[in-house]
Amino acid sequence: MITPAFELTQDPDFLTIIIKVPYARASEFDVYFEGEDFKFYAKPYFLRLTLPGRIVEDGREKASYNTDEGTFTIRLPKEIPGQYFEGLDMLTSLLAPKKSRSGKPLVEEIDTAASAELSEEEEEEFDWEIEQTPYKESAEIALPLQYRYGFGNLRSGVFQRLQDELSDVIDIKDPDQTPVDERRRKRLAAEAAKFDPDHYLADFFEDEAIQHVLKYKPWWVDAYKEMTAFKGESHQKHDTHTFVVFSEEEKEQLRKFTNKSYLLDKRSRHHVYLGLIDILLAYCYEICVNEGDKNVESAWNVRKLSATLCWLESFTSVHDVLVSFGRRVLCYPLHRHFGLVTRAFNDTVMILQLGKAAVLKCLLDIHKIFRENDPAYILNDLFITDYCIWIQKAKSKKLAALSESLQKSTLAKSHVGFELEELEAAAVLVQEEERALEAAGTVSKQQLPSSESETSESEESSSTSSSETEGSDSEERESSTSEDGKINSLQGTFQEERTAPLIACNGLRQGTNASTFEVSDEKPKVSLQSTAVPGKLIEELEKQMHTAIRLSEQPEGLATASCISQEPEENCVSEPDGFSKDTAGKGNFLEISSKTNPLLLFCSTNEDED
Repeated sequence: MITPAFELTQDPDFLTIIIKVPYARASEFDVYFEGEDFKFYAKPYFLRLTLPGRIVEDGREKASYNTDEGTFTIRLPKEIPGQYFEGLDMLTSLLAPKKSRSGKPLVEEIDTAASAELSEEEEEEFDWEIEQTPYKESAEIALPLQYRYGFGNLRSGVFQRLQDELSDVIDIKDPDQTPVDERRRKRLAAEAAKFDPDHYLADFFEDEAIQHVLKYKPWWVDAYKEMTAFKGESHQKHDTHTFVVFSEEEKEQLRKFTNKSYLLDKRSRHHVYLGLIDILLAYCYEICVNEGDKNVESAWNVRKLSATLCWLESFTSVHDVLVSFGRRVLCYPLHRHFGLVTRAFNDTVMILQLGKAAVLKCLLDIHKIFRENDPAYILNDLFITDYCIWIQKAKSKKLAALSESLQKSTLAKSHVGFELEELEAAAVLVQEEERALEAAGTVSKQQLPSSESETSESEESSSTSSSETEGSDSEERESSTSEDGKINSLQGTFQEERTAPLIACNGLRQGTNASTFEVSDEKPKVSLQSTAVPGKLIEELEKQMHTAIRLSEQPEGLATASCISQEPEENCVSEPDGFSKDTAGKGNFLEISSKTNPLLLFCSTNEDED
């Protein structure tokens, strides 16, 4: 038989059941209802429900069939008009459990009004803030040398058959042989070894990406606002499912679950509720950082951040759950920021306040994430599937008390044990020192151009003073030379009395009557012009001239003459290109230079000219 897709709605007087039966024969179907039982049959479909309230057959019932959609719509009157049926969206819990084939069940679950009231009183007396007694391994009911884990610590020996997938699912190596307290010690040691201060400080100071994802608003934020808006209104009691809508895929998954009951003692129920908080915290982190999108890391994020899933941890208090989640967020994922811990904490509080419909929707999403990841599907068998079935029958008052206890809890950076405040303070001091050094460097760079300008000004002033000193020295030398030798300051050219042959060598010209010379020691240019020189001066020059004239090549092809005086105090004097015969008839000569390419000019005895 096929269980058809169905959904239930209600109004103050009627319960409406919509059943989808495509390809069924509408002319052949049976409906039976009485009290809390409802049965529907249309070959090949069969549906049996256990309703949360009583219905009656009084003639107001009605059924219709839509041939286009292939759906039956059945309206059944409530036995008590105005009664609110709770949990109509918990489809798995509505499916009647399978009956035992034995004559007398070995364990029978009592579901009477008295036991329900007793259970409620027992739950309300439970104090979430009381620190529980540490779990004693000797008290565990388990197989010899095997320790339990999974939902409500009901499983054992699972990983003995799954050794190949063990490392990809959980971090503990031998869970079947590892007690709970040893699991906790190993988990804390692994987290302490994994914590990276540099990664944490990088996310602490460069948090642009983190601030961006913190702005994301998942679906439960709007649902919580809507619930808060209706909270103060005075009309019929509203259940949180009014603000939570399941998709068709989620409804289909709920129908696939097998409805069953869980016999948990007080300690096991305590572990189950605290494990639920741990799993929801990890899920809220995953939704926030990926902004609601799923990726290949989604399954890793959820199981890695939940110590319940990754280390098979059994918590004893709400504060322990928060500390464990905070430590793992700062050790393992890509974004390690304490703001993400706070955000996941607030989101979990909202989900719990929305009620078990919101919790179930989150668990169904986790179930899908693990179902599509290999080998994370093992965690569905160990935890998530049982959570999805169990939460549908959980008491709303218990979830409200759990939400209130979580909201009263606090988690500070000092609680996680990584000295976060000291790290941040030290990093801030280092940052301030770096800023001070940068500021000092900026000031020094600004002062550098002014100092360079001052240095250049001082160099210019020194060069000016040196040039002035050189000028004064040169003036003194010129005056002394003019007084002593009357040679260096002599300007002019000697006019030849008759044409004399000139030797052309290295750019020297012939047939010139007047020439212009440059002083070779970087003196100002002296122009020697043809002037009439007294005979007395010529005679005096002939007496004092015992010098050799060296003519060397110049780059421009011009000849430069420099004389070397026998007296060290005398300066070099430029000589004209051509020489004329004087009237005294005395001969002048040039000494042979020691350089490789000289031009030696020898003057013969001058002839007297009339």
